[in-house]
Amino acid sequence: MTRRSFATFRTIGALVLREMSTTYGRSAGGYLWAILEPAAGIALMTLIFSLGFRSPPLGTNFPIFYATGLVPFLMYLDVSGKVSVSVLFSKQLLAYPAVTYVDAILARFILNTLTQLMVGYVIFTGILLAFDTRTTLELDKIALGFAMTAALALGVGTLNCFLTSMFPIWQRIWSIANRPLFILSCIFFTFESVPQPFRDYLWYVPTVHLTGTFRAAFYPGYEAAYVSAIYVFGLSGVMMAVGLVFLRRYHRDILDA
Repeated sequence: MTRRSFATFRTIGALVLREMSTTYGRSAGGYLWAILEPAAGIALMTLIFSLGFRSPPLGTNFPIFYATGLVPFLMYLDVSGKVSVSVLFSKQLLAYPAVTYVDAILARFILNTLTQLMVGYVIFTGILLAFDTRTTLELDKIALGFAMTAALALGVGTLNCFLTSMFPIWQRIWSIANRPLFILSCIFFTFESVPQPFRDYLWYVPTVHLTGTFRAAFYPGYEAAYVSAIYVFGLSGVMMAVGLVFLRRYHRDILDA
């Protein structure tokens, strides 16, 4: 049992190194683009909305307001997308008995989650140093927000890993279905500003809870009472369990396809 556990760690480590060299390259340039994407998005939204509004819907600083919505959303999008193609990405290696589909999923999840944590740290630190945001950080809520985002990304990614591997068309379908989330995730507005009954429907969008958690972590006066970590973790756990069950049942068929 100990030998197998050690072999699993070595396998995941090797897959992580492979992922680093193929996805982000052998230089810091790949990681630089990972930081520039959210930074450019925040800068663009700040420029556009500051021309039409004197202040953001919450607080006084546009960059930190949009960062608290965009950083978790892009982290969810990136990690879930990378996990969803784990089996296809490592399909040739999965032919070896020492490498399993769980190893492939964990390797992509670990590397891309750590990468997005680094991106979030750089973005938030840069904004706090460059601007007077008039915000107060609550580190426990920031940690909770990142944990919720990682869990949701893993759950969605694992389920989509099966669906994408079995039905290649699913990747395009999911990409189209996922686009409205950019608007629905409360990046541009606050949850409380949405009129009823649409607010009740919006509550079931899990990324809304991610944005609310981060906003509550930076704005002490913002309670975000609607946020439910149990809902996000529960939904994530169900999707991950369903994905793993189907991968266990059909992974041989996927490899033979």
